[in-house]
Amino acid sequence: MLSGGVGGALLARGLAAITDVDLTVIVNVGDDERIYGLLVSPDIDTVIYTMSGREGPHGWGLRDDPFTVMASMDALPIDTNFRIGDRDIATNLFRTDRLAGGWSLTWVTTALASAFGVPATVLPATDDHLKSQLKVANGDWISFQEYFVVRHHSDEVEDIRFDGAAFSKPAPGVIEAIEASDALIIGPSNPVLSIWPILAVPAIGEAVAQKSRVMAVSPLIGGSALKGPAHRILSALGYGTGTSAVIGSYGGLLTDLVIDSSDVDDANGVKRPRIHVADTRMPDLASSTRLAQVIVDAVGKGD
Repeated sequence: MLSGGVGGALLARGLAAITDVDLTVIVNVGDDERIYGLLVSPDIDTVIYTMSGREGPHGWGLRDDPFTVMASMDALPIDTNFRIGDRDIATNLFRTDRLAGGWSLTWVTTALASAFGVPATVLPATDDHLKSQLKVANGDWISFQEYFVVRHHSDEVEDIRFDGAAFSKPAPGVIEAIEASDALIIGPSNPVLSIWPILAVPAIGEAVAQKSRVMAVSPLIGGSALKGPAHRILSALGYGTGTSAVIGSYGGLLTDLVIDSSDVDDANGVKRPRIHVADTRMPDLASSTRLAQVIVDAVGKGD
């Protein structure tokens, strides 16, 4: 599975709950950033926290995590827009310390997933430098965190690039997992912000293009994203709106697309990819597992 953001993490939890599924989650690292001196990997941590059942109420961070450190930092002359809970800080302290000690991001991620009891393999897309950068309406190129957290994704996006991607290599185990899988699933993540950075690693993009079964879950419900700017970015980059925009954003990679039942009419006449209809809302583990079972059943039947 390729994952980024809250939606991808929720589906990963559902897939992991199905006992006969051997799951590897390959996670976006384009959002990674140094914050307050700490090396933060938001999408990796969201996957780990969600799959361990400890995610915060907004889908990120840890549930019931106090913000004592942030409260103290608020009194200091520093921008504290990026909020990190105390126990979340411990995760990032561990990552920063281990990376400084020579560990790879893959080793750190594996250790964290084990410590949190995650019932799946979680891998970063790459251990190499890869940063998502967005061009906004005034022509400036800004980091993902500047766009998403500081500016609350209010800017119109004119372009996106992935600094370092051309020279990056897949993290150990990534290509092997893709090639050995019965199917590659793309979570209901923002295609541009969460999945394109993964596919920008050349060998990963090539491996996905060779798969005979690539099934994505649309991040749109009723034509819009439940959270985040996916529908606005797809439109701004010229992909249009609705289901056709999601399909177009993957450039022919998809063999299957799962859409929400509210978007059935929007998929009329679509020949490829094959369309599957389900309730794609995932407010809890039961709903995540039901959606995951729809996906697993479709793969198993070859539908």
